[in-house]
Amino acid sequence: MKMQRLILASMLAASTAVVALPSVARVDIDVAIAPPAPLVETIPPAQPGYIWAPGYWGWNGHKHVWNQGHYIRERRGEHWVAHNWEHRGDRWYFRDGHWERNHG
Repeated sequence: MKMQRLILASMLAASTAVVALPSVARVDIDVAIAPPAPLVETIPPAQPGYIWAPGYWGWNGHKHVWNQGHYIRERRGEHWVAHNWEHRGDRWYFRDGHWERNHG
């Protein structure tokens, strides 16, 4: 009986670790089609403790799709780097928005 509990506990711990992995996985997207110019957004009034994450063109596997900007909770000591497309040669590479530590 103790052996069964040990095996069950080990399986449960292993399954929890496997489930957590996709949340930290990074997906690189590169396409040959340039993203359109960003859309002009009307930014609603700011709320204390929030910053504006601008909208961006994402990729749905077939075409560029617009993702509207939105407010995100501010992180002290960090700044938001917006989602962006980088042109390299004949391809376009997408970088997810992310937080970076302030220097200084």
